[in-house]
Parts: sequence; structure tokens; C-alpha cells
Amino acid sequence: MEKVIDITERVPAMKKRRKRRTNFKFVALITVFLLIILVLLYFQLPYSNIKKIDIKGAELREEAFYLQQSTLQIDDSLWGFKTSEVEQTIAENEWIKSVHVKRKFLNDVEITIDEWHKVAYISKDGEFYPMLENGVIFNEVNEITPIDAPIFLDFEDEALRKKLLTQLVKLKPEVLSLISQINSNSTEADPYAITLFMNDGYEVRADANTLGEKLNYYPSIIAQIEQQEGFEKGIIDIEVGSYYRPFSDEYSLIGDVKAESEEGGQEENQNDEQQEQQTGEE
Repeated sequence: MEKVIDITERVPAMKKRRKRRTNFKFVALITVFLLIILVLLYFQLPYSNIKKIDIKGAELREEAFYLQQSTLQIDDSLWGFKTSEVEQTIAENEWIKSVHVKRKFLNDVEITIDEWHKVAYISKDGEFYPMLENGVIFNEVNEITPIDAPIFLDFEDEALRKKLLTQLVKLKPEVLSLISQINSNSTEADPYAITLFMNDGYEVRADANTLGEKLNYYPSIIAQIEQQEGFEKGIIDIEVGSYYRPFSDEYSLIGDVKAESEEGGQEENQNDEQQEQQTGEE
């Protein structure tokens, strides 16, 4: 026979479960209510104000500049601004690659600046201006003669300048640090011709279109040259192929051409004098 459970035996257990459920709901409501009170107090009291603004990544401009552009101030409400609007304002500067603004903890703001990297300087009217990897000339004078990046001379062609900057970005840091100065030798026949003066005393003739690919082999080329007995520093031409010519050969060649030019001029002068004498006699 099946056992019949008297309902009166189950009533106490049901009452007990109902009481626990009621107590749980009550505690949950009290907790939510307290949280709402705390949040309201947080927004009303100074605890929600900005106590610290941390700016990271500022190199081209000082931190105070970015702080001013953010329009944020200590004791402003931490929730009284939109991070996207602050990011957009700072990102309008052409030397800025990206900006990220975020709230940290209960009172801090962190602004992370990612600037375009400086890869060279350009000389204008005796002053040096940094040039960035995106082709922008940063119009803040560098008061000290730059030693941490190459100097551009005679680069009036903006398109050529930007093309060369994109090539410099492709160079290994150790190779880029070897470049002291870059001159433009562009002509109608060869508009991308450039000359690089290296910190180790060599001179490189190159093409602005292929510099990033070819100059990375510079250390190995120098190693091969300096392994030769009685080696002499000189000119490395990587414009088309790759060949080397000592300075003594280059200068002697220039001297011979100059001498021939001077001799030719003297002969012309002598011929002119003889013609004048003959004209006078006639």
C-alpha cells in the first residue's frame, strides 16, 4: 500500500521556504536602495570630482598644452564631459596619430597621446624644424643642432620630401641613426636623386623611391669594403645597382675635369686674343 502524506505535515516546511524567500527579496530591495543612495551621494558630493589628470605620450608638445586642449580641470565633475569630444579636439592637431581618453578609478582621468614619430629635420632660414613620418613639418624651432635624426637640405619639393620620409620610416633604427644629412640632387632627368652624408664618413648616392629597401644593406656593404686591404672611405652608389668609389678617385676625376675645363678656357682666350690682334693688324 502507498503511504499517504498528511498535508498538515508539509505546511511548516512550506511556511519556512516562503519566509526565506520573503527575507531574500527584502534584503535585495534594501541593498538596491542603499546602492542608489550611495550613487546619488557620490554625484552630489566632491568625491566625484577629478583629482588627477595623467597625460602620457607627450613628446612634441608639453603636457600642459594637451591639458589645456582637453579643457579638463581639477575639481571638474568626472562625469561632466564626453571622452569622444576630448579625443576629437586633441586629434585635430596634424602631428597627432591617435588619442585615447578614459576615466580611471573614481577620480582620475588618463589621456594617452600617440604622436607621429619624428624621422628628420629640415633646415629653413638657419633654423631646424622636425619632420614627422606622415610628411608634416612640425613648426616648432629646434634650438639645438639636431643629432638624433638626419637633416634635410634643399628640399623645396614637398612631394619629394614626403616620399623620402616614407622611405626613412622603412629603415632599421640602427641604419637611420647613421644618416647625418640628406641633400636633394634632383634634375629633370633624375628627379629623385639624393645624396646622404653618413656619420661614419661615407657618402651615399641613392634614389628616393628605393632608399628604404636598399639602404638597410648599408652595414653589410661597409663591412665588405673595410675588409679589403688598404681600404679608403668614399662614395657608395645604390641609385641603380650598387658600387663603390673611393674619395681619392672621385676628387681626382673632378680635378681632371676642372683642369680640362680651365685649359679649354685658356685656349679659347688665346684664340680670342690672336683674332683680336689679327683684326687690329688688318
